[in-house]
Order: sequence, then C-alpha cells, then structure tokens
Amino acid sequence: MESNPTNMDKIKLFDKTFRPYIPNEEVEKAIDRAAEQVRADFENSGTVPVFLCVLNGAIMFTAAMMKRLSFPAELVSIKSSSYIGTKSGAVNLVGLTGDIKGRSVIILEDVVDTGNTIEALRAKLLKDGAAEVRVCTLFFKPNVFAKDFPIDYVGMNISNEFIVGYGLDYNELGRNLKDIYIIDEQ
Repeated sequence: MESNPTNMDKIKLFDKTFRPYIPNEEVEKAIDRAAEQVRADFENSGTVPVFLCVLNGAIMFTAAMMKRLSFPAELVSIKSSSYIGTKSGAVNLVGLTGDIKGRSVIILEDVVDTGNTIEALRAKLLKDGAAEVRVCTLFFKPNVFAKDFPIDYVGMNISNEFIVGYGLDYNELGRNLKDIYIIDEQ
C-alpha cells in the first residue's frame, strides 16, 4: 500500500529527506481494523488481557488502541531497541513494568518486519510465565518476516520501506508526526 497525498510535504530529519507515504486517516483506519480483531477475541471472553506497549515506538499506537477497547484490560510496557539509524541490529529489552505470570499478553508493536524483536519478546514473556502471547502490530512487512509464529492482529501490511511518523523514528526524530513518511531516494 502506498499513497502520496498532495497535502503533505517532504520533511528532513538529520541527513535524510522523507516523503509522504500514508496519511493519518489511513493510519487511523488501520488501528480501527486491529482493534476490531482484538475485540472479536477478547470482548466477551471473560479474560482480562495484559497489553504490552513496546517503548518507545508503540506509544502512539498503544494509546490509540486502548481508547478503542471497551473491555477490562491492563497495560504494561517494556523498552526495546533494535534499530541504529535505518538498519536493524541486536535486540535489547529492558524493564518489564508489570507481572504477566499466568496472563494472556498482547504485544502492541508499531511495526513488525524481520520479527527479531517480537521473537525475543515472546521468548522473554513465555519464560516469565505468560499463559499465552499474541502479537498486534500497526504495520506489518510480510515480505521480510521469516519467523514460525503468527502475527495475530495486523492494522496494515506495507512494503519493506523504512518509515517514520506515528511513533516510529529515525534516530529518535519523527515520532511526533501524525502521518507516515518514507525515505525519499530522489
């Protein structure tokens, strides 16, 4: 999915120029789709799931998702990093902020590409005693995902582009943008 709305301008972050990719209206619709999928599984289940916000990138997605859910749920967070610049590297996980033992955990992630971060998170959560671990992502890059576990809830499939905006960053800048941008190679 790619769009280039005319009402958005290119932006510059450090040494890179980014062009419009997905307008906020489409991002909001993607969150609606993901929330609908989660509600279908948990709204009348009697289970109180724990939503795990993967910091810092998933903060905006998590806030938007939580507002769309009307059933009881808990929220915890964990700090994760795997990108240096535009390249994915080693996964670093720090500071789970709540108890997940015996609980249904839904990881809320901004983007899933290779799956390395999610794989490390799933292993940690299961080791820490989670009853089950599901994954909910705003953006999914299926053409680079090569893991043997499912991505349970997906807002939107996208191509393998480096994106910024709506919580996603380039060296910590761009998270505050409401629209999604990709690197402008021109």
